[in-house]
Amino acid sequence: MANTIAGINAGANCAHVTINGLGERAGNASLEELVMALQCLFDKRHNIKTEFLYETSKFVSNKMGIIVQPNKAIIGENAFGHESGIHTHGILNNPLTYEPINPEIVGRKRWLQAGKHAGAHGIRAMLEDFGIRPTDDQIHIIVEKQKILADKGKSITTAELLSIAGEIMNNSKFEEKFKLYDFHIVTGMNIIPTAVVRLNSDGNDFIASEIGVGPVDAALKAIQKIAGEMANIKIREYKLDSITGGSDALAEVVIKVEDKNGNIVSARKSGEDVVIASVQAMMDAINKIMLRKVLYTKN
Repeated sequence: MANTIAGINAGANCAHVTINGLGERAGNASLEELVMALQCLFDKRHNIKTEFLYETSKFVSNKMGIIVQPNKAIIGENAFGHESGIHTHGILNNPLTYEPINPEIVGRKRWLQAGKHAGAHGIRAMLEDFGIRPTDDQIHIIVEKQKILADKGKSITTAELLSIAGEIMNNSKFEEKFKLYDFHIVTGMNIIPTAVVRLNSDGNDFIASEIGVGPVDAALKAIQKIAGEMANIKIREYKLDSITGGSDALAEVVIKVEDKNGNIVSARKSGEDVVIASVQAMMDAINKIMLRKVLYTKN
């Protein structure tokens, strides 16, 4: 990348780059990094539609089966994500403290994560995104309660954070609309993968079974069979990354769902069991889009 920029500044009128820096060898300059460097640092003009950089990167990654590392500049999943209290405080007051460009320029959105490093400013911003405005005393209790769970190694989903807020604020409308009671899957060689799930909504149990090309596909289809009609959602994207190595690797699942109005939410979950992580991520995504719909309708 440095050589490419130096060459252009020296008078070169063409640069060879690749999306995500992929190629048959190492050392290729990334299209997305070069474009944004030329545009933001050197005020160079180009014909690239930068708002499609992220979608293009995801397309190439999925088609080639090569995962983009989370900490990669511009298009890495963590490039515009923040958890630590000092980060979220800085970002909310002045995005330039940790983000040299607006995420929307490259087709991204900023996301904040609840967890043991999260502070009051970040948690308040996450809740306000759903129209929830706790008092200072309430936000202090909410932050402490979610930190207690995070310190135990539990990943705090947005739906769980809203549930904590509902408990502290004594408001039942923040509760998860769908709760997973249990599920089981039958799979193996020469067996069609089959999943049975049991969800509860408003005190009523719903059971559904589905088959799929694999256990994850079967489980997500069974969940959609129940919640999909009520929430009017469809899965837009499913991504599975291995965080650690070995047969007991820790996997991270990211699911994006879209409702009939085009609203998109994403959820991520990590765990050693890919199926369980996928189911939990799916449930969180559905609950997020349902809660957003309910809260904004009532507000």
